[in-house]
Amino acid sequence: MKIGFYAGSFDPFTNGHLHVIKVSSQIFDKVIVGIGVNSSKSRRFDKNIMKNAIEKVLISNKLTNVVVITYSNLSVDAALENGANFLIRGIRNGMDYDYEENIALINEEISSLDTIYVRAGRLGALSSSMVVELLQNGKDVSNLLPKEILDIV
Repeated sequence: MKIGFYAGSFDPFTNGHLHVIKVSSQIFDKVIVGIGVNSSKSRRFDKNIMKNAIEKVLISNKLTNVVVITYSNLSVDAALENGANFLIRGIRNGMDYDYEENIALINEEISSLDTIYVRAGRLGALSSSMVVELLQNGKDVSNLLPKEILDIV
């Protein structure tokens, strides 16, 4: 069974994240979405509330081979603990690729897990940080977030 592990803070979960999951769900038998802790960032949205909202997004999109977990250790360790064969990363541009490739090399060294990149495509300009800034300034983000996420932000 091919199992992909898609790690992120998903703070908040965007349509870009959903795109990566949709593509990954067609490639892998099972996709695990792991909501992790990023030590360089503080969470804006409660991870358990976000987990529940993401699960609703998956149901409404009929993504039956995708599950959501939370974890607090290294992403690569959480992936191994959950039986993943591959790590999944979404990339928006060349800067993302350079950043992610450095992490992928270390992850492969310590775990033997390879990283699969999924292009963000038309959503390449979208980031969670951008969405938060727009929200904080009263802008409409309904085209950037799934409805289930809009309900909690």
